[in-house]
Amino acid sequence: MICLFFSCQAAASVFDLDEETLAVNILWNRFENLPKEKQPKVALVLGGGGARGFAHIGVLKVFQEKQIPVDLVVGTSMGSIAGAFFCAGVPMDKVDTLAKNMNWGKISNFNAPSIAVMFLSGKLLSNEKLVKFITDNIGDLRFDQLKIPLICVATDLNTGERVLLKDGSVAFAARASSNIPGLFEPVEYRQRYLVDGGISTNIPVKVAKTYNPDIIIAVPVSADITKNSTDNVYMTLMQAIYIQGQSMDHEELQNADVIIRPDVGDVSAIDLESAHHTVDEGFYAAQKALKDIKMKIMGKTQERYLIE
Repeated sequence: MICLFFSCQAAASVFDLDEETLAVNILWNRFENLPKEKQPKVALVLGGGGARGFAHIGVLKVFQEKQIPVDLVVGTSMGSIAGAFFCAGVPMDKVDTLAKNMNWGKISNFNAPSIAVMFLSGKLLSNEKLVKFITDNIGDLRFDQLKIPLICVATDLNTGERVLLKDGSVAFAARASSNIPGLFEPVEYRQRYLVDGGISTNIPVKVAKTYNPDIIIAVPVSADITKNSTDNVYMTLMQAIYIQGQSMDHEELQNADVIIRPDVGDVSAIDLESAHHTVDEGFYAAQKALKDIKMKIMGKTQERYLIE
């Protein structure tokens, strides 16, 4: 390793490159050629945040382009949806296009007339169309058919318990995990009524940790509560949820080895029109964290595998 450092110093002086970056790139090239059994296990945790979760698409684009190994994805809410596409092997460029053409009508009956009826009748809206949207784009997959293992986190509305969805229909699980309480009707599942996983665990790092990965990479897309409007019932409800979740998020993130933080705190959870901005912010944040990610992964790889 010492010889490698000095050779990198010499090469860096010739090509006017950062020595550490050059060394990381050389070692990473060796790492990529290692058989899977010699590589550390990496868990990727994708947090909830409604439309802010489009940032996950940008992060996952970088992971696909740079071939960052991922052995497990744990997602809450929009993190579950993005994780479903990624774990199914769908190119993130395609998902990016889908996101930038997204509207509420494609995934729910969320519109002005339905909201008026909801307030008059008390009948909640439905996001059942989300199942069709996901199925149309990844297929009618079960969890055991995914290319990468996925766990979707939801919440039992009656008990407040965290519910881990990891078998059966992927599209159904993603729907249950992203089912905003107070807006969409609960999803019935094995005599439980499920709502958004963000109520119990918005960034489920501890869930990932129970599977004993060598490295946990977390992507929170939390709201900046100081910038949120509270001028209607829905936004007031969401603000209360955000405040509740902040301390839990902080505790969860202490268990992560790398944290990728897209700058999307000022985006509303229902602002699907900001997809261009949020995807780009996720991409930039992942690019910025790329060297740290590689170093953490290689740091968990036995040195003899990288220098032999």
